[in-house]
Amino acid sequence: MRFRKALVAHGLDKTLFDEITRQIKAKAIQVKTGTLVDATIIASASEDDEEGHWVKHKGRRAVHGFKAPVGADADTALVEEIAVTPANINDGKAGPDALPDNLGEGFADNAYRGNHFGDAVNAKGAMPRIVASGMWGRDEAATLARLEAWNQPIHRIRGRIEKIFGTWKRSYGLRRMRWRGLAKAGFQIRLTAIAYNMKRSLTVIAMAG
Repeated sequence: MRFRKALVAHGLDKTLFDEITRQIKAKAIQVKTGTLVDATIIASASEDDEEGHWVKHKGRRAVHGFKAPVGADADTALVEEIAVTPANINDGKAGPDALPDNLGEGFADNAYRGNHFGDAVNAKGAMPRIVASGMWGRDEAATLARLEAWNQPIHRIRGRIEKIFGTWKRSYGLRRMRWRGLAKAGFQIRLTAIAYNMKRSLTVIAMAG
C-alpha cells in the first residue's frame, strides 16, 4: 500500500508505463502503419467518488466512473498511450491525449469527428481515418456506396481495440475501480495496461521471430 501511494503521489505510474512500453516496442520492431484510438468506461469504486462522473449512452444504463482513452498499435495491439478522465468527458476532446508520437494513420469511430481530434492527428504528421456518419451526394445509392467503402475498412481495423478492452475487463478485473480518485484510477488502468502489454508482447515477439 505504501509503494502504491508513493507511485501515485509522484505520478510515477505513467513513467513506469512509458518505460516498459518503450522496452517492449524495441523488441517488437515493425513498420508503424496505424494507431487505434477509442475509450472505455470503468465504473468508480463508489458513486460517492467526487472525481468520477455519470455518463449515459443510448441503449445502455448510466455509469458513474472514469473514461480511459487509449492509443494502440493497429498491427500488434500493444497499448502505447493512455489518458484518464472523468466518464463524462467527450471522446473527441480527450482523444488527442491518447495519441502516441508515431501514429501512422489514426483510426477512430464517429465519436472522434470534429476539428479538435482531426487537427491533433494532423499535427503529428498523420492522416485521420474516422468513421463517417453520412456523406453528401445527389445519387442516394452512389452516396451510400461511397460511405460504405470509406467506413468498412475503418470498422474492420479499429474493431481490434475492443478486444483490448474486453481482455482488460474479463481477464484483469478492470470492470470497476478499486480506489477512489482520478490519480488512483490512472494508476490502476496503467498497471492493467502494463500487465496486458507484457503478456501480449510474448505473442508479438514470437511472431516477429
